[in-house]
Amino acid sequence: MWQSILLCAEGRNLGYPENPYRGDCGIGKLCRSGKPCKEKYPPAEPGAKKRADRMQEVIIEEPYKFVPPVYGDLWPSLIQLYLGRYMRKEFGIHSLESRDVHHLQESLDAGHGVLVAPNHCRLSDPLTLGIVSREIKRNMHAMASWHLFKQDWFTRFVLRRLGAFSVYREGVDRKAINTAVDILVDGKRPLVVFSEGAISRHNDVLMPMMDGTSFMARTAAKRREKLGVPGGIVVHPIAIRYFFRGDLEATVTPVLEEIESHFSWYPQRDKPITLRLQQIGQALLSLKEIEYLGGARSGDFYERVEGLIEDVLSKLEQQWQVKDTGEGIVARVKNLRTVIVPDMVKNNISDEERQRRWKQLAACYYVQQMSHYPRDYVRRSEKNLPEHILETVERFEEDFTDHVRPHGPFHVVVQVGKAIPVASRRDRSVQTDPVMDGIRTQLTEMLAQLSSEAPRI
Repeated sequence: MWQSILLCAEGRNLGYPENPYRGDCGIGKLCRSGKPCKEKYPPAEPGAKKRADRMQEVIIEEPYKFVPPVYGDLWPSLIQLYLGRYMRKEFGIHSLESRDVHHLQESLDAGHGVLVAPNHCRLSDPLTLGIVSREIKRNMHAMASWHLFKQDWFTRFVLRRLGAFSVYREGVDRKAINTAVDILVDGKRPLVVFSEGAISRHNDVLMPMMDGTSFMARTAAKRREKLGVPGGIVVHPIAIRYFFRGDLEATVTPVLEEIESHFSWYPQRDKPITLRLQQIGQALLSLKEIEYLGGARSGDFYERVEGLIEDVLSKLEQQWQVKDTGEGIVARVKNLRTVIVPDMVKNNISDEERQRRWKQLAACYYVQQMSHYPRDYVRRSEKNLPEHILETVERFEEDFTDHVRPHGPFHVVVQVGKAIPVASRRDRSVQTDPVMDGIRTQLTEMLAQLSSEAPRI
């Protein structure tokens, strides 16, 4: 249950009971019998621990109903008591460190409404913000994808009492936007919004930002101005950086060997880790090229990835007449889901058409996952950050098996950036949004500084 409490903006799989394109093994294929696969992904070795849950289902085939937050402080305070032990057990986080929290405290003391905009590379990100909540002595609200509230009644119960409220990502959710604006105008609690819109699993490279962050902040600033409320609206970027403090080779080797076994490969123990990563990446990419293009391509790995993503998305965008492709893969996938899902929810399509749309949604999901492999994140000819290697292994494990085992120990640094004042009106004389530019600039600089503190191997 606790995995579902994480207030992340993006879930993990497009699996759904009616989706014939994904089995419980997570590979996304039918069994030889033609029925959905029921094979469970085994642990790497006897006693090896893996996450007990399946990754959260993202698409819900029923009409959306907004889930409001609960505004009390008792439940968040009680959960804080268990938080450290839970993060250690489920995510391998053994220590937390906060930096520059005084920036946030000064904004709250000045009476500003505060929007917090962290980077989002792991499921545990929302929980790490607990250290900031303790220091400012205030709980936070957060926007959480609606599918999280649909897991079970207890998850919904706890999420709401943690201050979370739902947002519908397959359309425009005016109630969620209004709730976010109300929280910012009220100013009693900071509002957490993960502007990247998805979990990246590459800590040191940001994805394109979603403009909804500045829209909500600017709308709240306009309302505060109209009401004559003292103070303005500010945005504080927060950099979350994970430092791996364990034995990297001992941690990743069982995962690599398990993935290699699924290719019927003999364990490649005589090769360096970086070469094994390269081989697995090539194999996984070739499988997807065969699935979507009919055959594997040759050439530069990253150019092949970009080509496959573009081929799949442009074909779907043309078919669905999506003209606003948006910036970045996450935005393009969101726009496609917005037009594919509504008739599925209304249940006014045939079973054949439903299966066709599930296949398209699965394609959207897979290309979004492929976009999370930054160019040259791991290099064979240079020393690498251990976190980059571990993140790449985890991404392979997740994409191939739909499971991620907890790895650790991690030390996590949570650094609060300086306040970015939000004007009630956007300056149209500049081409880009100054609020979003400020968030990206501060996060990039903080993450670069933090990553320079990690040793290379």
